[in-house]
Amino acid sequence: MADGALLDQVFWALSDATRRGVIEHLTQGPASVSDLAQPHAMSLPGFMKHLRVLEEAGLVVRAKEGRTVRCELAPRALEDAAMWLAHYEKFWSAQLDALGRYLYHQEEVRPWTARPARKGRNSASAAATRPPPKKSGGPGPTRKR
Repeated sequence: MADGALLDQVFWALSDATRRGVIEHLTQGPASVSDLAQPHAMSLPGFMKHLRVLEEAGLVVRAKEGRTVRCELAPRALEDAAMWLAHYEKFWSAQLDALGRYLYHQEEVRPWTARPARKGRNSASAAATRPPPKKSGGPGPTRKR
């Protein structure tokens, strides 16, 4: 399983919608930086900061081809994150299955029965219920001339 610090970087990188959009775009194949930046309403330097975060997390690899910088998805970091999530998915699935078995057993031992509806008062309290407040109060003070 991956190093904890690397997983922190991966999940932090994926916590931003812009960076997730870049990852989604790169699932279609490599793309130039300008193609990746185009759908996002931000300056190129601002977009480059997002790419740097993705690259430092090991999610994206940049390569210069002539005058064009192309980016490609690096799946290893995503695979590590997926393995980490799968581990905890198994844990929580087992916990929820155990809870389901316990609740099923409880239903067998002590079946749930609905209480019969009471006639008469709606409340078990003997106190009187106040009427709801009026939408507006009484007239306010008048201004003297």
